[in-house]
Amino acid sequence: MKMKKTIFIATALLLASSTAFAGKMAMPSDAPASYEAECASCHMAYPPALLSQQSWKNVMSGLAKHFGTDASVDPKTQAEITSWLVKNAATRQKYSETAPENRISKTSWFIRKHDEIKPDVWKRAGIKSAANCGACHIDAAKGNFSENNIKIPAK
Repeated sequence: MKMKKTIFIATALLLASSTAFAGKMAMPSDAPASYEAECASCHMAYPPALLSQQSWKNVMSGLAKHFGTDASVDPKTQAEITSWLVKNAATRQKYSETAPENRISKTSWFIRKHDEIKPDVWKRAGIKSAANCGACHIDAAKGNFSENNIKIPAK
């Protein structure tokens, strides 16, 4: 009886910790200043673990046509950011697919996690697109995408 109780408590703690971890993806502490300066000047600085190594290579090799914008940087900065992104890219299988169109929002895990969001919600002025994580995930800038910290803008 005592063994069953111990197993039950251990299982409960494991499940609770895995659920708490599921929404957290902290920015690595060794982020180069160029990542924040260049990438976060237009959108949030996405945690590198949201995409695979190949996806980051694809993104960084296409900066001249970066989602409709010329986001080109000098070769040294491009190499520095690319190296850091690849080093810290997704290692968990669910994030490691090559992203269609190099978009986080087109990955199967993203679609699965957001499947209840109606298409018109993404178009709200307070959201604008699925790429604007911080519009709904209050602590997205801290790497916290927990479903417990969501506030979807009404407009």
